[in-house]
Amino acid sequence: MKIPENGTAATRLRAVIRAQWDDLSTSERAVAQHLASAPVEQLLFASAQELGAASSTSNATVVRALQRLGYAGLPALKRELANDFTAAVAPEERLKQRIAHVGQDLESIWTDVFDEAQDRVDHARRLTEPEAFKRAVAALTEAREVFCYGVAASEPGARHLSLALGRIGRRSRFVSETGFALADQLLALGQGDIVVIFQPGRRLVELTVMMERARAVGAKAVLVTDELGEEYADHVEAVLTAPHTPTGITAESLTGLIVADALLLALATLDENRAVETSHQLTALREQLLHPKRRP
Repeated sequence: MKIPENGTAATRLRAVIRAQWDDLSTSERAVAQHLASAPVEQLLFASAQELGAASSTSNATVVRALQRLGYAGLPALKRELANDFTAAVAPEERLKQRIAHVGQDLESIWTDVFDEAQDRVDHARRLTEPEAFKRAVAALTEAREVFCYGVAASEPGARHLSLALGRIGRRSRFVSETGFALADQLLALGQGDIVVIFQPGRRLVELTVMMERARAVGAKAVLVTDELGEEYADHVEAVLTAPHTPTGITAESLTGLIVADALLLALATLDENRAVETSHQLTALREQLLHPKRRP
């Protein structure tokens, strides 16, 4: 099953190529021609190296051509194409196409997974402004308690952040409720707290309610997302970008976990004594649990 040819992302890609054609070099035109003619589902699963080989250029030329066309890189193009792909193609069909792309070549499977993971990590690094990261860290440093919110595929990032915050001496709680059940959790949110929300792209009513509740009680919010940054930028202290997977080959939570790790390392560094002392206490408690007869 193929994506309809009138998909907005594919149409935009071809329109941009036509508009920028005169400004492209010979090698960049070769890349652009391949991008315009290749099936969308093929572009979704292709690496920069594969696109370079298909256009008789190189992966560096592919990246330059995409940037010349106005994309931050290959992951940015894939993200736009994936929106149409997931809307038009059923999940089981997408799985079949992923399997068809990698085949049974184990070396190719290994390479494809690491290539996409690397692309997503590099894309996340480029898209988050240093100032946004500084604002997020500053807000977390001052927080009385951190509410880490994530549901479904976003749950691992939020759960990891909450657990690891406790291990460096920060009060935190993991929240994953939706609907009416979320109201009970929001009652505990108060002045001086902060909510860190992990949500890639779906506009949940829970996000709006949490942000409004935070503002009403004097709490703050940080959003870790892929597509919702512009929409909620005015409602949070900072937006940290965590690109989701355009193909499903790598875990949705990958970049969210890395963003969480960056926040954790920054907080531990800024309050080393608290982090070290809490780590010492954690080790002592584990020793007591592992070797109960050694307890004083």
